[in-house]
Amino acid sequence: MTLVGRVVQLPEAVGQALEHLFGRRVDHVRIIEHSLFVRLHGRAVVTTRRRCIYLRSSAADFFDNPWLMLHEYWHVIGQWESRTLTVRNYLAECVRRGYWNNRFEVEARAFADAHVHQLRAMLSRQAAAVGPAGVLNSAPAASTAAGTGPALAVNPTAPRGGTGGQRS
Repeated sequence: MTLVGRVVQLPEAVGQALEHLFGRRVDHVRIIEHSLFVRLHGRAVVTTRRRCIYLRSSAADFFDNPWLMLHEYWHVIGQWESRTLTVRNYLAECVRRGYWNNRFEVEARAFADAHVHQLRAMLSRQAAAVGPAGVLNSAPAASTAAGTGPALAVNPTAPRGGTGGQRS
């Protein structure tokens, strides 16, 4: 446990699914549960910085919410790492448009909305392949049903729209 919270390992199945969706590694992103840092951000349940996701509650709750994972990983992978998201840019967007309509939140919600079904399908196939009590099933997993085809090449600079999803 550190002053800011406890660093948690990303579950292997979740990491593989996220890497498939983003088309690049995600294991460099630190996940910090029960973070004091996020509590400095008012009612926020999650906040991000370059290479870090800070959680108010447990990592288990975060890993159980595919939409929120996609939303927050997009902030880190698609925005902080590309340097389009900075504290200064984020605050300017919030002053100009408010939290809900700032371009960083709109983009992250759109990404999560567009990919949540695919992430859920990948995670459920992985869980089915392991089976109860962690025993590997010998039957092959279902193929490309529910939009689970080849990896998506995500372009962090591509314009995104939409306002669906949930607030983080």
